[in-house]
Amino acid sequence: MESDRIWVVGGGLAGSEAAWQIAEAGLDVVLYEMRPLRATGAHATEDLAELVCSNSLGSRLADRPSGVLLAELRRLESLLARVAEETAVPAGGALAVDRALFSRRVTQAIEAHPRISIRREEVQAIPDGVGVIASGPLTSPALSESLQALAGEAHLYFFDALSPIVEAESIDGSIAFRGSRYGRGESEDGDYLNCPMTRDEYLSFVEALRTAERIPLREFEAAIESGVRAGPGAFFEGCLPVEVLAGRGEMSLAFGPLRPVGLTDPRNGRRPFAVVQLRQDDLAGTLYNLVGFQTNLTYPEQQRVFRMIPGLGQARFARYGQMHRNTFVNAPMLLEPTLEVRRRRGLFLAGQITGVEGYLGNIATGALAGRNAARAARGAPLLELPRETMLGALCHYVSRAAPGTFQPMKANFGLLPPLDDPRFTRDRRGRNERYAERSAEALEQALASLVG
Repeated sequence: MESDRIWVVGGGLAGSEAAWQIAEAGLDVVLYEMRPLRATGAHATEDLAELVCSNSLGSRLADRPSGVLLAELRRLESLLARVAEETAVPAGGALAVDRALFSRRVTQAIEAHPRISIRREEVQAIPDGVGVIASGPLTSPALSESLQALAGEAHLYFFDALSPIVEAESIDGSIAFRGSRYGRGESEDGDYLNCPMTRDEYLSFVEALRTAERIPLREFEAAIESGVRAGPGAFFEGCLPVEVLAGRGEMSLAFGPLRPVGLTDPRNGRRPFAVVQLRQDDLAGTLYNLVGFQTNLTYPEQQRVFRMIPGLGQARFARYGQMHRNTFVNAPMLLEPTLEVRRRRGLFLAGQITGVEGYLGNIATGALAGRNAARAARGAPLLELPRETMLGALCHYVSRAAPGTFQPMKANFGLLPPLDDPRFTRDRRGRNERYAERSAEALEQALASLVG
């Protein structure tokens, strides 16, 4: 290890952003990424900041939680947020990207920065000195053991799943129609492809999902390593496999990812009983992913069941869905709101390993951990963001939640302190807009107050 430099372990979203923030603060940083030397089982390339699940970073609307977080990232001069907007594909009110182009451009920017050195090697133990662990949900067993020894607590884990991707040319355009819910979106025709279902088609599909064969868990997922314990649930509630959600009730999908609200089938002028939406996955528009269709069905079953969806009868799969284990530490036992480890000053954690969920949340924790690592190296006070900011609220949650029931958390307005203004009691939109305004004000004040 190069002890005279700040180090970052993990070249995912959080690690790439952390390294960029450190370098932009004028300090040298070494970014360690074990791919391609050691594969993870989920990544397909050796590019930094590879998106392995959805290609959507969430809503970009200013009055939505992810939109607030995105605005905060812009103010923090985030590299990844900027690249995401540069590589965006049509997705209604969401910020979705061409995943290959996004990762490639992040990699190019990191490689070109004069203060960042990339080391393609596995880090098996927490290094000395000031640095950031952003090794992600598939942290290697050796580094996991090192983290466990540091934490004094067993890891939690949950299972996460990927959605399948189909070739655009294989989608039946006489059935699938373009549109965005309530007409929101960038293109006049709509940013999504929508596959409408009748009641009978929907019920048959749900039954097929319930009874379809699933992939047995891989050995590294099924056999929880020594000291690793299960959290409150085997699956993270925000990313349930579609077959698990279908098993919760006949109408679970119709009120979830297959809800038809805000859409009209142009063939009959009526709202469908249910709708499967497909979102563009690349700038060329040759690939589409099934929105909300994380799955662990066997590959033959994915072909059989998903081809029951109207418009996908001849679908060609560019990528099948799959499930993998995500690991995160019991952050309330370990972290400060600055993302510094209580038991070891100068060591910061960022990304999914902290229990923050969602792409933007991972990027944002990387931005904060990187900035604070740079400040720690200079002996300056660390930045603790106000709870009125979305990032500050997320960091407060992961560092102050009840350890016994700790679950991963995405950005949401419920984390923010309530507004002390009766005008917004029934005005949800107005309340959310005020949350966004207050967040921007609080972040500006926090950054203006920094010394050093």
